[in-house]
Amino acid sequence: MSIGPVDLGHLRRAVELARLALERGDEPFGSVLVSGSGDVLFEDHNHVIALEATQHPELAIARWAGAHLSADERAAATVYTSGEHCPMCSAAHAWVGLGRIVYAVSSAQLGAWRSAWGAPNSPVAPLSIREVVPGAVVDGPAPQLEDEVRDLHRRFAHAHPTR
Repeated sequence: MSIGPVDLGHLRRAVELARLALERGDEPFGSVLVSGSGDVLFEDHNHVIALEATQHPELAIARWAGAHLSADERAAATVYTSGEHCPMCSAAHAWVGLGRIVYAVSSAQLGAWRSAWGAPNSPVAPLSIREVVPGAVVDGPAPQLEDEVRDLHRRFAHAHPTR
């Protein structure tokens, strides 16, 4: 599968949520859960500074989906996210049985940017989703959104040089 116009619309919303997180002083990540029929079911952004380090939107989506959707509904759903899932979120996605993942930028892209800016490394290895969940259906990155997402992360890195 490839990233189509409908996917780009949902990815743009995920990036809007990432911008909202940044405006609230948090790391710029946002995610949207969309049903198999195209309805937006749940959306969130990072709360790692506001609450605690595991408050990623992809983990919130997995928890919400596990509590509110049947196994078939979870498998038919798509998660759209501004940045590729970290290993914790990839594992949660797999454990709850969610379907396709579409991301705007990869963990490798983010890691390279952060390194170039002199930002600290993540405490977790930057594994791709497929390294954590070999059978995952994944599309990304979306080059159309790269500059915008890089700018959000640059702004965060410069505002929070120790994070």
